[in-house]
Amino acid sequence: MKATGIVRRIDELGRVVIPKEIRRTLRIREGDPLEIFTDRDGEVILKKYSPIGELSAFAREYTESLFRTLGHIALICDKDQIVSCSGAPRKEMQDKPITQDLEQVLASRQTYVYNRGGGRPCPILQGEEESPYSAQVITPILVSGEAVGAVMLLSRESDKRMGETEIKVTETAAGFIGRQMET
Repeated sequence: MKATGIVRRIDELGRVVIPKEIRRTLRIREGDPLEIFTDRDGEVILKKYSPIGELSAFAREYTESLFRTLGHIALICDKDQIVSCSGAPRKEMQDKPITQDLEQVLASRQTYVYNRGGGRPCPILQGEEESPYSAQVITPILVSGEAVGAVMLLSRESDKRMGETEIKVTETAAGFIGRQMET
């Protein structure tokens, strides 16, 4: 655990303010859910809650199945990071923060398709100056109308294109995962 040197008092309603600098650094936005943990030493730990993170084992199986069936890199992310990755080195992508461009795709609540020669690819991971993918399909996962993550198929091969099959598969996967999270 890292000390920040910041001290806050609890108000009469039991609330404590998380400083703006920390919220910005950790990408905590108004309305984001936080999970509360305690330990034996009396520490209270707040952690960003990811409903998709709760399904990480399921997400791993799902991306593995998509990769084996379609041969494309398959990812599932929440609003902050990659939760599951198949078809690319996990250490390269797993648990890495997503870009603001990808956050905007999630916020649009629409499927995003890119094929080389048309439009602009969406950078996926923070730090990517240019997207290395020649084709992409990104479908937001919606729960009660709110985007909580996305299912993505990506290709680095210049001759690959994302067509109706890939679009329908990501839309089906995102819809299925969204319904699992609602129940």
